[in-house]
Amino acid sequence: MIIVAIIVGCLLGIILGVNAPVIPYSISGYVAISIIAALDSVFGGITSTLKGNFDLKVFVSGFFGNAILSILLTYLGEKLNVDIYLAAIVVFVGRMFTNLSIIRRFYIEKWSKKTKKN
Repeated sequence: MIIVAIIVGCLLGIILGVNAPVIPYSISGYVAISIIAALDSVFGGITSTLKGNFDLKVFVSGFFGNAILSILLTYLGEKLNVDIYLAAIVVFVGRMFTNLSIIRRFYIEKWSKKTKKN
């Protein structure tokens, strides 16, 4: 089932990527940082689901709050001529890797337990 989802996602990405308009350079930094913030929230949501403490209110507020804060930091840094958005990128990407390692360990342990039973 996961393989089907990956294939469908890749095909949609190819179709949308070919037909999508090009993002103007003036807002590409804002779009990039908001995507990174949103991905951080998604990985955090997956991690909290695996731990059994997922809360939709926390997820939605974090999703939009992180994206808006990162856009504001990017805007402020642009006005001050300082690359403040790099701090947000470091934090969000660091948290994404942490959450990804938690997810990976969860599924490795699950797979290990399944193979020990067999």
